[in-house]
Amino acid sequence: MTTAAGNGSAVQGVRWDLASEYPAPDSAEIEEDLARLTSLLDEVERLNAALVPLLATAGALSVGAAQGGIEAARRVFALSEEAAPLLRDPGVYANCRLSVDSGDEGAQALRGRLQSYRKRFAELAEPLAQFLDRAPDVVVEAWLADEATAPARFSVEHSRKRRHELLGIEEETLAAALAEDGIHAWGRLYDQLSGTLTCEVMLGNEARTVGLAEASGLMLKPDDALRENAWRAVNGAWEEHAESCAAAINAIAGWRLEMCRRRSRGGRPVHFLDAPVHLNRISRATLDTLLEVAAEAVPLARRAARLQARAYGKERYGPWDQRAPAPAGGDSGDRAAPIAYGEAMDLIAASYGAVAPRMGEFVKMMADRRWIEGTVGERKRPGAYCTGFDKSRTPRVYMTYTGGASDVITLAHELGHAYHSWVMRDLPDCQRRYGMSLAETASTFGEATVRDALLERAGTPADELAIVWEEASALVAFILNIPARFDFEKGLCEARAERPLRPAELNAMMSEAWEKWYGDSLAEPDPLFWASKLHFYISGLSFYNFPYLFGYLFSLGVYARRDGLGDEFYPRYEALLRDTGRMTAEDLAQRHLEVDLTRPGFWRETVAGLESRIDRFEALVGQVIG
Repeated sequence: MTTAAGNGSAVQGVRWDLASEYPAPDSAEIEEDLARLTSLLDEVERLNAALVPLLATAGALSVGAAQGGIEAARRVFALSEEAAPLLRDPGVYANCRLSVDSGDEGAQALRGRLQSYRKRFAELAEPLAQFLDRAPDVVVEAWLADEATAPARFSVEHSRKRRHELLGIEEETLAAALAEDGIHAWGRLYDQLSGTLTCEVMLGNEARTVGLAEASGLMLKPDDALRENAWRAVNGAWEEHAESCAAAINAIAGWRLEMCRRRSRGGRPVHFLDAPVHLNRISRATLDTLLEVAAEAVPLARRAARLQARAYGKERYGPWDQRAPAPAGGDSGDRAAPIAYGEAMDLIAASYGAVAPRMGEFVKMMADRRWIEGTVGERKRPGAYCTGFDKSRTPRVYMTYTGGASDVITLAHELGHAYHSWVMRDLPDCQRRYGMSLAETASTFGEATVRDALLERAGTPADELAIVWEEASALVAFILNIPARFDFEKGLCEARAERPLRPAELNAMMSEAWEKWYGDSLAEPDPLFWASKLHFYISGLSFYNFPYLFGYLFSLGVYARRDGLGDEFYPRYEALLRDTGRMTAEDLAQRHLEVDLTRPGFWRETVAGLESRIDRFEALVGQVIG
């Protein structure tokens, strides 16, 4: 297993290997993929000539009358499945390079070049999508009867649930084409801004200019004053660009609201939550129940926040405490000592391996093949994510690893995402796409395995506190911070329906959301969180918040069944992961867990299991900190 970083430091992570996919942004391999992509799209365009004339009367088609269209649609489906990786992989490659170096001109040029391909792909994919959405059930059944298209049954049937929202083919094509230089352009602007901003942080008596990713890393330190200093510096950097961020967030929300307005017809208004709920493959009933149980859990989460503040010798929790490590105290020794990258990988491999040997082997493989980016760099973007290359069916994990306990948990989280994709790698592409709510299942499960494994190793109460601290941090983040994000975005959409909002109004809305959920546990709100949080600017996804709450509680509910099922657990867990791309969350839970997600029982049972953890946390704070 790889254990040292490329610059000789054993603490920070290694630089990832992307060359196994493409050697450079202008490589012959990319040119070959784009040439093949163009050829496939040319054939799709030719076949669409048989599909488009059928769309105007698609709802009244018989199988006989649609036979030519059915055959063309099957071929278009096969071509599209082959073409998609050829478009996606160069985009993933460019984004991976830009995440490490936002000034990478070759990657910027490649990303810009891909825009025209994405536009054309979206336009040419629309006739097939409309045919499958508009045609009668008997025609769709005839299309699905073929061996090559049968695996797409769930995705087709799920898409048809929103068929009443469809615009005409010309309108849908126009909207897809305009989006690239519309809503998605605003998202790209934010990405570029976040990767180039710097701020000045006081390190001792010295002022140092650092990138946002490095400044965010300072908020992982045990020095309370340093974390607050870094938080205020980051917010200061965003405040200087508040007008730009406000323009972007207003434009993104406005675009989505306009699409909802245009899709509302026939007495069936389209709500701004309809798309994210459908995309996450859950029902509004499940979302409402989830938020209801989160509200019930607020006292427990606020208690955890106050205990974290108490451990730092203060009464209330600050926004800079979100990723704070356990402080030193009593016999804890140097709690700020970093955990070397190689040691972290060994810990994660061991904890994953305790669930099933193949899970531990997967972690070792990720390290050995250098599919993880963990270096520190001034031009790196903040945050962490898992992505992957479709042609090779291989995942990649991105983060800035600086050795904090929180970094270890983050790494375990992202490796959970990677494992999820790995166990599905043999499935057809149409069955490997799952809703974001279920996407957090394996990641949060991975966190839980690492924390429990670390608790078993803990030699002192101080060691135990450092681990349970991470559990308390997760509870605060998922029960308080995620719903605050949801409330803000919901309020933004409601207000944006009337007019664009000024930065001061966005600050006020964000502060109100923080105060509502954190209550008296909070020292002060984070008014610029709307500007600093990337998730509000992901142009392809709205409400990228409640999936985290769902995934947190759902995965803990899955994890709670681990001991009871014994040797049966892993096969059932893997089967659950493999089914995430071909079931709704409700059906998945019913089949594999025998629970009803639309009712509060499962969620309340999971929350109740956390109470003893916070009791333990409080006892450890008293024992170690005093």
